[in-house]
Parts: sequence; structure tokens; C-alpha cells
Amino acid sequence: MKLWQRATGALKDKNSIWAASLSRRNSYRNPDLEAAIIKATSHDELHVDYRNAQRVFAWIRTSQASLKPLVCALSKRMEKTKSWVVALKGLILMHGVFCCKIPAVQKIGRLPFDLSGFSDGHSRPSLMWGFNNFIRSYYAFLDQRSAFLYEQSKHNETPMVQELLKLQKLQGLLDLLLQIKPTSKSMRVALILEAMDCIIIEVYDIYSRICSGIARVLLGIYGAERYQIEMALSVLQKATEHSEQLSVFLQFCKDFGVMNMLELPKATQIPEEGIRDLERMINEISENDKKEDSEKKLGQKENPDNVQEDKALIQVTDQEEEKLHQDLKTIITDKWEVFDEDIKANGNGNGETNHLTNGRNPFSDSPNLLPLVPACKNDLPDLICF
Repeated sequence: MKLWQRATGALKDKNSIWAASLSRRNSYRNPDLEAAIIKATSHDELHVDYRNAQRVFAWIRTSQASLKPLVCALSKRMEKTKSWVVALKGLILMHGVFCCKIPAVQKIGRLPFDLSGFSDGHSRPSLMWGFNNFIRSYYAFLDQRSAFLYEQSKHNETPMVQELLKLQKLQGLLDLLLQIKPTSKSMRVALILEAMDCIIIEVYDIYSRICSGIARVLLGIYGAERYQIEMALSVLQKATEHSEQLSVFLQFCKDFGVMNMLELPKATQIPEEGIRDLERMINEISENDKKEDSEKKLGQKENPDNVQEDKALIQVTDQEEEKLHQDLKTIITDKWEVFDEDIKANGNGNGETNHLTNGRNPFSDSPNLLPLVPACKNDLPDLICF
């Protein structure tokens, strides 16, 4: 059965390459690029075509105009496939496109294909549920990674809040990453291990960004407003949870046989001192607020004249408002005359006005965009130690 599936998959790839060669070259189609994409995402689960994957990356590095036909060709292939092998190779290829760090990639928007409900159509579901979940989790991360990149191009908040919101988004991405893992020994195959290599690099990259961001926040937190300190405390507490989850995840990957686990350093632990400092600052702010309220109430008791003056002022204001109300009643009487000219100028005589508002509600495209990874596996991110 396996042999038959491989033969059928190879025939499908050959037919797809032949069909691509017949297409006309334009801004959306590049036959040579499409052929490289098909070869890089072939049905062969025993072989990963690194050479054609690198050709795809070289294409978009050389000319950003190649990004549009690349996305179109890859999306078309992902939408049609029912093979977990093709789907996973496509996600790895898309991940590599993000690693190229080309400005045009930030304008892709949300991934133009949807694998959130992917299910392999060539084997029994009872045998493939682990592979299906792996692909769905990987897709969810890449999709949100793209959205993150797009959102980072719009900065409307203060620097401190902007940094804290960015950290919250990164922590959300890390949550998604830690869900991507094989769930059975039957998934210990070359293609899954290749994908996990990419995931491990991404985990370290995002975790190091979180550590760096926390270091910047802690340096500027003194003198910040209470809500900012509370946001920082929430981020720090989440980072502490992540450091524990990350240790378990990395140990799992090492036991599973992921090669990158033999090279990468241990994860930095988030210091508990930082959490205690923020908690103390919040408590001090609360105590100061209570003290100020008490002093204000005490000042009102010690100066009853001020309270009487405030009440007198309120009474004067109420009297003036009543006088204004009486004046208006005097002006608006039943002797008011309405002229035809007023009717023509202001309306149609039935309480309707002639003012037409051609209110148009224009909308613009809002491509949603996604995340970030080191350019190659051997570029290890620097982890910040506090």
C-alpha cells in the first residue's frame, strides 16, 4: 500500500509540474518558480528537497516581485492537497519564506490558505490524527506569526505600553509553539523531525525576544503608571510559567530525538526578584492612593467652611439654571410666527429637513500579517541573563 501511494504521489507531482510548464508567465505566474515549489513540496515523505527549497528562497531574495507568484502557487497547492506530507512541506517552506526577512513578506497578510481543519485523505483517520493535529497546530502558529508582523507596523501607544503589548503577543505565539509536537512514536519520521528543528529554533528566538523585552521594561518601570506596572507584572508572571513549560518541552524534544536539542543552550530562568519588585511597587501605589484619599477626607472635616462654600456655590448654580429655564419659557411662546421662507429654507413643513448626507463608509484592505525566525538553524539567539 505504501509503495502504491508513493507511486501515485510521484505521478501527481509530475503532472503538476507539466501543467505548470504550460502556464503563461505574468505577475501572478512563474512556471519555473512553480516547478521548484512543487518539487520542494513533493509527496515523497522519505526525502526533503533542500535544493529546490533554497532555489525558492533565492528567488524572492533576488526579486521581491517573485513573492506574489510564490504565494499564489503555494496557496493553490495547499488548498488542493489531502496529503499530510505535502501540507507539512508547504508549511516548512512558508516558514522559510518568513526567515528570509524580506520587507515585502510583512505585507502578505494572514496566510492566504487555510489548514486549520486539515485532515489527511489517504489513510485511516485513526492512524493519522497525530499528523493532522501537528499540521493544524503548525498552521495556527504561522498564521498568527504573520498577523503579529503586520500589527507591529502600527504603533499608536506610548513606548512602555507598546513594549508590553508586544510582549503579550510574543507570549501568545510561544503558547502556540509549545503546542506543536508529535504525539506518538509512529511520528518519529524524517519530515516531522525536520519540522521540529524549525520549531525549536523559533522557540528560542521568541523566548529570547521576550527576555530582552522584559529587561527593557524593568529598566524603565520605575515611575510608570499603575496600569503599566500591572501589565508588566502579568507579563512577568506569564514568563515564569513559560520558563517551566519550556523546560518540559525541550526535554520532550530531546527524548524524541530532535537534532537541534544537541546544539542549543538551556533556557534562561525568569528571576523571581523582578516579580517581587513589581508587586511591592503596586502595593506602594495602593497605599499612597489610600493615604491621599484619607488626607482629602480629613481636610474636608477640618475645614467645614470650604464645604459650606461648595454647597452655596451649587445653590447659586441651580438658581442660575432655573432662571435660564424661565427665560427660555418667556421666549418660546405660542405667539411665535412661522414664515413660508423659513419652511422652504429649513425643511418641508412636516418636521423633515432637506439636508442630505451622502455619508459613504469607505473601507480599505487590511492585510493581516505574521511572525519572525533566524535565517538559518545555526544562528542561535542570544538569551538575556538578568
